[in-house]
Amino acid sequence: MMEVIFLGTGTSHGVPMIACNCKVCTSDNPKNKRMRTSVLVCENGCDILIDATPEMRLQCIKNNVTRLDAVLITHIHADHIFGLDDLRRFNIVQRKDIPIYGTPDTLEGIKRIFAYAFDIRAKNDGYVPRFSLNAIDGNVKIGGFSIVPIDAIHGNGLVTGYRFERFAYITDVSEIPDHSLAKLMNLDVLVLGALRYTPHAKHFNIDQALDIVSKVRPQKTYFTHICHDIEHESTNSRLPENVELAYDGLRIKL
Repeated sequence: MMEVIFLGTGTSHGVPMIACNCKVCTSDNPKNKRMRTSVLVCENGCDILIDATPEMRLQCIKNNVTRLDAVLITHIHADHIFGLDDLRRFNIVQRKDIPIYGTPDTLEGIKRIFAYAFDIRAKNDGYVPRFSLNAIDGNVKIGGFSIVPIDAIHGNGLVTGYRFERFAYITDVSEIPDHSLAKLMNLDVLVLGALRYTPHAKHFNIDQALDIVSKVRPQKTYFTHICHDIEHESTNSRLPENVELAYDGLRIKL
């Protein structure tokens, strides 16, 4: 049985935001506390992380993540890759490099941003993360998973979503082309970015995300990458029966 653990469900600022006294940022409801967006997908002893947030260390400790088989990267914005240095601990525990998967452009960005990790002198001293970079070219086979990459648009850039059998994950998205929508049909669970109610140039708002749901008709949808404009309980009460807000620490089984 596949399990998906939501390590974080917040936007790039996280919730609460720095220096904000709004009702969500000051809420006592733990479902309104959102680290940056990431999930762990697990099945039959294979554990795959999607994105490595700045809070990756805290997310792994909180959710008892003790090993990783691979990391899939959606794109190279800071809130999705700045936790890659924390792979050092998994290198030590597992005594091996951790494979990272992404588009060629995404991997080039990682090589540039984490240049120190590829310096042979630094790699030999054991104090930098060790990961192998694997360019996505069609479906990806990891453990028992056959993973389908899904192209999408994020403002004026591109992101990669991922489908695992009847589960798909796509965040930081402002448009999904028709050829990618076709890859989102017949899902049990869709996880989709939905930033807020008001429009945004680089992200779906909730109404736009609901429009995608109406087109692909998954059995269940969870919204993620949520900003501080969204209060968990009141927003959930307004969503359709088969749509919910995800929250940090949520675990679902498929």
